[in-house]
Parts: sequence; structure tokens; C-alpha cells
Amino acid sequence: MLLFGRQRLLPAVSGFVILLLASSIHGASDSLEGLNQSYKIVQPLELTPKLSLQLKLHAFLLWSSVGFLMPIGVLLIRFSSNVKSAKAVRVLFYCHVAAQVAGVALATAAAALSITNFENAFNNTHQRIGVALYGLIWLQPLIGFLRPDRGVKARSVWYLAHWLLGVAVCVVGVANVYIGLHTYRERTGRSVGLWPALLTAEVSAVALVYLLQDRWNHVVRQEEAATGDERRSETETSEESLSYPANDHKEVAVMP
Repeated sequence: MLLFGRQRLLPAVSGFVILLLASSIHGASDSLEGLNQSYKIVQPLELTPKLSLQLKLHAFLLWSSVGFLMPIGVLLIRFSSNVKSAKAVRVLFYCHVAAQVAGVALATAAAALSITNFENAFNNTHQRIGVALYGLIWLQPLIGFLRPDRGVKARSVWYLAHWLLGVAVCVVGVANVYIGLHTYRERTGRSVGLWPALLTAEVSAVALVYLLQDRWNHVVRQEEAATGDERRSETETSEESLSYPANDHKEVAVMP
């Protein structure tokens, strides 16, 4: 009954999010048409101390969300697939859920901050990508909650969709953080300092761990296979050594 309810709820929720994105994009396009011609050229941004603090907080929230917590959540759930202890699997799963929920909460706070305090003309790439990204971020935990039970045919389809959407949110989110830093420098004329380099170092470290996970799994499987071969070889050797004294005894017994 619960599975049936989930299957009926998922299309409804997905349709709602799609309609929300479509209406947001349509509203943005309408507002662009009504803008003055001068807005087509990016205007310099008058940066007050309050606005500067709000922009920095917005950037920090999104960086922490899509640039750190969500990628860490992906790594945690990948680690759980190679853990044999059921308790460890549960711990990693709940850590994955906690990281994703915290990431969604921070992204929601960043969205609320931008909607209430920034000009939402949607006349730059950062804002347009941000609208679509928020919709994907909110859709991802709903898909995770509505996962089918194990053994159901839809489970594999759900797993592929959940994995692809999670990776897409991380990749697009990190790209939009870079775009946001560029937009900030372009609109304010101020340097962003070492922040792009720090973001690159952090993303590179996460990507390296992500890639090494498969290699590490391969190494572990090879070691397990080698250990199994050694054990089988030792067992065969011990069996052969036990059979030799019996044969020798028989040979001695028949000697005149």
C-alpha cells in the first residue's frame, strides 16, 4: 500500500516541480521583455556594506550546500556499497541523508536570501541557472524519499534517476558558484581573491576521492581473490602432506 502511494505521489510531485520551474522561467522571460533597454547592458552594482554582507552570506550558503555537503553525501553513500557490516551501512546511510538534508536547507536559505534582498531581473546566467538548480535541489530529496522497495522492478530505474540527478546537482551547482564569483567581480569591480582557487582545490579533492573509490574497490577485490587462492593452495598442500605418510607406510609394509 505504501509503495502504491509512493508511485502515485512521485508523478504528482515531479509535475508540481516542473510546473514551478516552467512558471518561474516564463515569469523571468516576461520580466525581461518589460525591462528598459538600459538593463540589457549589465549595470554596475552599488555595493553597500549590508549588500556586501548579504552577497557573501549567499555565496557561503551555496558553496557549503552544493559545493561541499552534497558531494560529501555522494561519497558517503558510495562508501556504504563496499561495507560488509550492516551497522556501518546504516550509519553511512544516515550520514548521507543528514548531509543532503543540511545541503537542501542551506540552499533554501540562500534562495530566500536572494529573493528577498537582491534584484531578480534574471538578466544574467547565474540567476537563470540558479532558478533551475533550486528546483532540482528540491526534487532530489523527494525522489530519495519515494524510493521503491528492494526487489521491485522500478528500483533500478529509481536508482539511476536518483544518482544522475544527484551528480547533476553537484556539477551544475559548483559551476554556478564559479559563475556567481565571476558575476560578482564583473558587477562590483572587486577582486574575489583566492576563493576560486580554494573552490578548485576542494572540488578537485572530492573528485579525486570519487574516482579513487572505484580503484580502491578493485584493489580490495584483487586482494580478497589473492587471499582466497592462497588459502585454497595451503589447504591442498596440507591435504597432500597428510596423505604421503599413509602411502609411505603402505610401501614399507609390503617390503620383504
